Amino acid sequence: MQKPWYTIEEKHKNKKLIVFDLDGTLTESKKEIDQEMALLLAKLLEKKEVAVVGGGKYELFQSQLLARLKVPESSLKKLFIFPTSASSFYSYVRGWKKVYSKELSEETRARIKKAFEEVFKEVNYKHPEKTYGEVIEDRGSQVTFSVFGQDLVKVLGKKGVEMKKEWRDKNTRLKLRLAKMLQKKLPDLEVRAAGYTSIDVTQKGIDKAYGLRQIKKHLGIKFSEMLFVGDALFKGGNDYAALKTGVECVAVKGPEEAKKIIKFLFFL
Repeated sequence: MQKPWYTIEEKHKNKKLIVFDLDGTLTESKKEIDQEMALLLAKLLEKKEVAVVGGGKYELFQSQLLARLKVPESSLKKLFIFPTSASSFYSYVRGWKKVYSKELSEETRARIKKAFEEVFKEVNYKHPEKTYGEVIEDRGSQVTFSVFGQDLVKVLGKKGVEMKKEWRDKNTRLKLRLAKMLQKKLPDLEVRAAGYTSIDVTQKGIDKAYGLRQIKKHLGIKFSEMLFVGDALFKGGNDYAALKTGVECVAVKGPEEAKKIIKFLFFL
């Protein structure tokens, strides 16, 4: 039986494609990748194909990742992005093109929002006095609840990230309880306690394992040729599903550790 934690090994340098989680791995929650990370990813793309999977919508991938990368088209063609928990996939062909999107029906999205409100009422959950942007955001292929609203980090920057971390440290059990109750109300859908303060709902079976299977299907890359890097490979974490595929995984505690992994991979 596989252990839930992995460290980087010499053999990993031979992997054809490196798959990264976004928030908590390449960058802090909802923040742009920093200059050093952008430079490291640019160097990695010279040697490897790279995929990034995260819960955010496509527009967040644009602002957090793509806008910060200064690389030639030849490198962009080797980068593949999977927003909204891999319920959508974009690749670069003379610009970023949508390969697929597993959209939820309008009726289903309304049902998810209703279920959230029912769960909040049942546990007597009180929203923070001040929120920033939508608390329950309809992303088309995913509906996401965010404790402080979707724009917290956009408005407050580093302070917003610290607020999310503080809430996570105090309320993870509550978030897991909300997710469990929501899953019972929505047995035909996939519910994940994601990020620091979020709960995501997508079509059934949409998770990091699904994303890895789509990479295999669309890019023709074997699981044995992939390496997954994420900050939530523990049981209950939103990267944990990656372990189900047999893809080798490396756990990190944040962007600084992810940078060390990238440097190791291209022999720095």
